[in-house]
Amino acid sequence: MIIVCQNFLKNTKINGITLYPFIFIKNPEDKTNAVLINHEKIHLRQQLELLVIFFYLAYIIEYYFWFFKLKNPHKAYRRISFEMEAYTNEANLNYLKKRKFWAFRKFI
Repeated sequence: MIIVCQNFLKNTKINGITLYPFIFIKNPEDKTNAVLINHEKIHLRQQLELLVIFFYLAYIIEYYFWFFKLKNPHKAYRRISFEMEAYTNEANLNYLKKRKFWAFRKFI
């Protein structure tokens, strides 16, 4: 389910965030942004595969690993395997149809 939530994301650089089972987007016009929605749907699949809670634990651990190594929050975020998979495949609108189970592992 896609929810427009301008107040929640208003003071952030985030255009969309997935908190299973919802996709929150900042701007109403992004409901039709197929690339952004596909990126967030990739995260939905990742969250399901890791039973949601393990996704968030792995995400946080991986973020801090990269943050302490790179000393840069944006670079750390972009090095998270879940984000690498989503950014690499967000423009491929058929990706989720052929995506293999735990496909994010190849980005670790």
